[in-house]
Amino acid sequence: MVQGHGLNTPTSMGAVVLAAGSASRMGHRPKCLLELHGVPLIQRQLMALSQTGVAEVVVVLGHYAEDIQAAITPFPAKQAINPHPDDGQNASLHLGLQALSANCEAVLVALADQPLIEAQDLQDLISAYQQRPLGMQVIQPSVDGLPGNPVIFSAEVCQHILASDTRFGCRQWQKNHPKQVYHWETTNSHYRTDVDTPEDMQTLAQRTGLKLVWPSTFKSSAP
Repeated sequence: MVQGHGLNTPTSMGAVVLAAGSASRMGHRPKCLLELHGVPLIQRQLMALSQTGVAEVVVVLGHYAEDIQAAITPFPAKQAINPHPDDGQNASLHLGLQALSANCEAVLVALADQPLIEAQDLQDLISAYQQRPLGMQVIQPSVDGLPGNPVIFSAEVCQHILASDTRFGCRQWQKNHPKQVYHWETTNSHYRTDVDTPEDMQTLAQRTGLKLVWPSTFKSSAP
């Protein structure tokens, strides 16, 4: 496992994309299937990851698994199904980490509903992780002092999470080990932009001019 800094580059980084939630605030519709320029957000995330050199990707599904599977089938990503997605995001994280190969030296954990994340954003984060100060086990982007996503953590953190209760995740690890968390300061608002509600969709359109559109399957129930 890599524990250094500077040129100490993980030779095998895995990625976990969390897409199991019920999206209750979005009217119980799979927000990761919202389309930007005709492409579902989950596909945009997977395309971005494919351009970063990440060794493997696991998508954790739960609610709306069949609908999302249809969108991600063209991609070489593993799928992990959470049979109890209402148990919380950390339970899904555990499933995703368990599905990764044992030789992963670092893990990037991404959310499926970040519309502005592109390959360059992920590469910048990976580069920051590779150059992190000595002893740092987790990197989280920080925009105007507020935490963003995705995050990257070491194999040691991964092992600690998996050895813990499924209610324990990266956020709890960070709380217990604040001196080993690298808050990477950046002005890139992409890391802070996600969509949880119809109001978030409207705010995004007003702020950026980018309009998210529901696929035809869900348009009948769209706001």
